[in-house]
Amino acid sequence: MGSRHSSRQIVLQTLYELDFNNQLENAKAADWLEKNIQESGQELKEPEFSSELFQGVLKQKKQLDEVISRVATEWPLEKINLVDRNVLRLGLYELLWGDKTQVPPKVAINEAIELAKEFGGDSSGKFINGVLGTVFREGQVEGLFN
Repeated sequence: MGSRHSSRQIVLQTLYELDFNNQLENAKAADWLEKNIQESGQELKEPEFSSELFQGVLKQKKQLDEVISRVATEWPLEKINLVDRNVLRLGLYELLWGDKTQVPPKVAINEAIELAKEFGGDSSGKFINGVLGTVFREGQVEGLFN
């Protein structure tokens, strides 16, 4: 398994823990990430990648949640299960704010789908693909991904 995939797993785990405990706004959220890296991420070649993703998702959380709410109209944000909600936040962050020279949009989408399949329910992969695919297609029309 690649180091960046492992980084995404640890970030997802941390986002899940924080969301479950209603601590996403906690000023010490980075301590949770550091604890998870210490416990599970010794093999990470780029621990700063985890930190960049994590801090980015937290910084853009409000905008990420607005995008999710706009695109997944059949699913109010609070009704989306915790894993899927945080996979969407992570995938959308990489898709919209990530360095596209390092992680092309289709890679960001595929990584999010893989995380959903690993940690989510039976239909999580399809749900994540649908939401991220819609955002990607809209972004192509608006010239974000050309």
